[in-house]
Amino acid sequence: MSDTEEIIEEYEEQEEEYAEDEEEWMEEGEDEEEQEEERVAEEEELKEEADTQENEEDEKEPEDESKPRPKPFMPNLVPPKIPDGEKVDFDDIHQKRMRKDLNELQTLIEAHFENRKKEEEELIDLKDRIEARRSERAEQLRIRNEREKERQARAAEEKARREEEENRKRAEEDAKKKKAISNMSLHFGGYLQKTERKSGKKQTEREKKKKILTERRKPLNIGHLTEDKLRDKAQEMWQWIYELEAEKFDLQEKFKQQKYEINVLRNRVSDHQKVAKGARGKGKVGGRWK
Repeated sequence: MSDTEEIIEEYEEQEEEYAEDEEEWMEEGEDEEEQEEERVAEEEELKEEADTQENEEDEKEPEDESKPRPKPFMPNLVPPKIPDGEKVDFDDIHQKRMRKDLNELQTLIEAHFENRKKEEEELIDLKDRIEARRSERAEQLRIRNEREKERQARAAEEKARREEEENRKRAEEDAKKKKAISNMSLHFGGYLQKTERKSGKKQTEREKKKKILTERRKPLNIGHLTEDKLRDKAQEMWQWIYELEAEKFDLQEKFKQQKYEINVLRNRVSDHQKVAKGARGKGKVGGRWK
């Protein structure tokens, strides 16, 4: 049920109440008229009784002249005064009351619609504020996400730069180590060349050694490795270098031992040659051996 229908029902109920009140008022007016007529009749009866009493007293005056005559008691009754020529128009009163009620109803309806309009405006204003707040929050969230993305991009860029710097340093260190190893291999290869010049049989050993070194010297591919794998690779390279240094030390010691043995053998050969030359000279001088 709408608000207008409720207001109309209230208006009809009020009209019924007003009609009942008018009927009661009219009945009360008729009762008052009857009471007034009864009051007038009673007054007339009282007047007649008073007149009869006066007549009786006049007749009894010769007998009761010596007695004081009591004063008659009259009630203080004032009849209502109704102006002459003025009539009560109940239809006019009803019409006035209807117009008054209609005006009040119209005022209530207008006030109701004004309040409803005000509530709708407040609701629209509230929706606009909620929408504005939602847009503001969305904008703040967008700005926050952009800043977070920029921060993550800077962090990723910084991490990539650090990794690139570490990779560059590792590459430089690896290059230095490779250069040192290559220099060592070159020096060792030069020594092998010197020793191979003296004997052609060692040429095959030199080729084998060169082939082995070529197989061992593999290209270092670390561009696709992660940080953990780079650590493992560095540990592996360090272990490999450690083994190479140990092998180098063993070879150097072996080389020293071989050099010492060669010198000892050369000395023995030279001593033997000297002894042989001395024996030949003695035979020529002393004559023929028999």
